[in-house]
Amino acid sequence: MNLIVKASVITAAVTLLSSCSSLPSAQDGLAAIKSSFAERGIAKLDRLDQTEIQKVCSEANTTGQSVPKADRERLEKALYDKIPYPADGQYLGDWREGEKVAQNGRGMQFSDVAGVPNGANCYACHQISPSEISYGNQGPSLLKYGSIRGVKDPASKDSEAIVKYTWARIWNTHSVNLCSNMPRFGDAGILTPAQIKDVMALLLSPESPVNK
Repeated sequence: MNLIVKASVITAAVTLLSSCSSLPSAQDGLAAIKSSFAERGIAKLDRLDQTEIQKVCSEANTTGQSVPKADRERLEKALYDKIPYPADGQYLGDWREGEKVAQNGRGMQFSDVAGVPNGANCYACHQISPSEISYGNQGPSLLKYGSIRGVKDPASKDSEAIVKYTWARIWNTHSVNLCSNMPRFGDAGILTPAQIKDVMALLLSPESPVNK
């Protein structure tokens, strides 16, 4: 089960269980879910623990309401201000390696060995390279991501805003879309900074087939 599907199942289960009259709280629902799982290999039960932001979004979802605009913007800004940008100022790696990361859906499963690099499974939700005919549509198309946004030279001052936004979106999607279902690739330690640079190159480099 990939990370996105697993997260959706857990969120749906918590919402369902927390709304049942026989279970008075979300904590009871989470305890019931945890009791049905067993740790195996690198897959530990702490994966069922929500971040504070996920709790806020789950509570809003349970009540059928959106997070109030002022609260959402305040929380997003607090997260955005904490994004760790590359210390060397280099945001782009190798787009070819980025395509490999995007295509790779493996990682973080109980059968995987700890320390082996994870994939991002980007094509499960997005259209990216025009040569790939199999992709999901849960997220927006990223085809021509850089060219549509006018990124001719990612290192230029003119491109700084979109480059930083893209890094923040990949590192911690909640910093720009509070209740997004997209994984927190950097913040959650799914991808390494080097892998994120490669994905950045796939999306933003003029040489990438994405922008042709």
